Amino acid sequence: MNSIIATVITFAIALGFLRLMDFFAHRGWIEARLSRKLIHIGTGPIFVLCWLLFPDDPASRWLAALVPFMIVLQFALVGLGVLKDEAAVQAMSRTGDRREILRGPLYYGIVFVLLTLIYWKDSPVGMTALMLMCGGDGLADIVGRRVASPSIPWSRQKSVAGSVSVFLGGWLMTALILFIYVSAGIFTKSFSGYLLPITIIAVVGALVESLPFKDVDNITVTLAAIIAGIFVF
Repeated sequence: MNSIIATVITFAIALGFLRLMDFFAHRGWIEARLSRKLIHIGTGPIFVLCWLLFPDDPASRWLAALVPFMIVLQFALVGLGVLKDEAAVQAMSRTGDRREILRGPLYYGIVFVLLTLIYWKDSPVGMTALMLMCGGDGLADIVGRRVASPSIPWSRQKSVAGSVSVFLGGWLMTALILFIYVSAGIFTKSFSGYLLPITIIAVVGALVESLPFKDVDNITVTLAAIIAGIFVF
């Protein structure tokens, strides 16, 4: 497919998903916290799967990275109050304060831009780190608040159930994406050869996510997954 067409399709799909979650939250059909996490979980795999639309030429990664960059720019403008978008604020903030978008959601988008440019389809490291951030860190809050379990001794605001969900959610989402990429012939190694590496990376990510840091999990979990991925892939 032509890279320009692939960029337009990717942008339309990603923006369409974001606006759908915004609409649901604005209408009150889902609570703001849940819509925020659904955006966190769903946007990543949608974007990474759209990479398959792009041809193998040097411009593709730059055009693909343009999609999260434009969304990040929108986040920044809404968070700063330059753009008025109440639906987006309700969908992506915990308390309805637009400035919250300048933390977690903005970091999320910046990470996608950087890893698209650095790793693209050349290595499983980038997409594994992204899927751990999406499926793992995104699921932790949903499960942790709905499943009763003991708190983690070194991080009393986080639970064992949340940490387990980071491992399972990140592992499953990473496995799914890598299975698709292996099936598409992007990666020539057998799928079974990736299972141990992604298990190690998911364990590392879950441990880092359990640390008592606030609003920086999108950075810390992803960075930990990258470092682990460099060693195990």
